[in-house]
Amino acid sequence: MKSQKWLSINFFTFFFTWGVFMPYWTGYLTNAKGLSVTSASIIMGAGMLARAFSTFALFPRATSKYSMQKVLRLLALLSFAALVLYIPFNSFYSLLTITVLFSLIYPNLLPAMESSASILMQKDKVHYGKSRSFGSVGFMVALLFIGGVTAIWDEQAILWTMLAALAIIMLTYSRPMPASLSEIPLRTTKENSVKWKELFTSKQFIIILTLTVLIQGSHASYNNYGFIYLQDIGVNSLYIGIILNVAVIFEIVFFLIADKLFSSKKVSWMFLLAGIGATIRWIGIYLFPSVWMFILTQALHSVSFGVAHYAFIQYISRTLDKRLIPAAQGIYAALSMSLSSAVLTLAGGYLYDIEPKLAFLGMAFCTVPAIILIVLSRKKFSY
Repeated sequence: MKSQKWLSINFFTFFFTWGVFMPYWTGYLTNAKGLSVTSASIIMGAGMLARAFSTFALFPRATSKYSMQKVLRLLALLSFAALVLYIPFNSFYSLLTITVLFSLIYPNLLPAMESSASILMQKDKVHYGKSRSFGSVGFMVALLFIGGVTAIWDEQAILWTMLAALAIIMLTYSRPMPASLSEIPLRTTKENSVKWKELFTSKQFIIILTLTVLIQGSHASYNNYGFIYLQDIGVNSLYIGIILNVAVIFEIVFFLIADKLFSSKKVSWMFLLAGIGATIRWIGIYLFPSVWMFILTQALHSVSFGVAHYAFIQYISRTLDKRLIPAAQGIYAALSMSLSSAVLTLAGGYLYDIEPKLAFLGMAFCTVPAIILIVLSRKKFSY
């Protein structure tokens, strides 16, 4: 199978599972397992912290010892095994333990897929945006699919869908993978330590990482409170899923054209665009609390999330040595996608209790400093 096709298929299958787990797992715990919202939130919060630790520390360590092929296969197998444990257990503490275990394994498939993409960009010259758009399609299909199956059966269907999707991932990973992913990485502890030192002593990398933490983290209120915000402003629940999918559609379109429009652009320019787009998005929702403004700002998801993500991928593929890419992806996933989201979710929840639209305005207090940092650093550090 050609590298481009392999990457597209596996982005689709992984993000299908991501579209099941991220939006619906709290609902599975409350409805299928009978937990209170508070108990489910504690479990999901613990899982998020486990995810941050795992992607930051365990994933780079695994990729320093094994080829990306072996890492992908092990992660798929262990994720499926951990998920099976949800079937017989129902108590709070057992579900807490299972969720922490699952979160130590499954989310590492995200940096593993992104690392694979970066390697294939370097070695096989694949088009990242073209394949990544299939991931967005997978996420959107999952949102629609779960909405349908839970309407026909109940929330228990969430678990069975997730199990079936992970089984399909295991099957696809059992087939031949691109040869570029079979190379054995550096193995010694000394060499592994050097990789971390190279990244964290690079002022340019620290700036890039800070930008991703600020811009990607600013999506915390949207990801966690977008659904209830639409309910609060009077949107019928039947239409909320469709409205939330508008952002995914624009994300798909962006990744389809990203390589053509942005592959030659400077990384700093892309981050500046993402920071401005995110700031307009959050301030717009605050100033005009209506469903139409919310729908209009959904189009900016392709800028606030899509361009920022694409900028980071371009940075590591253009700048970093191949041996540093998995460590950089692990750090990115841990800090920008997990830890910053956890912290800003708490901040957004506090603001939401005061006034729902304040939760979105608060996110602009992350994006404005990001814009300032870009303006001050782009010439000095040439990124």
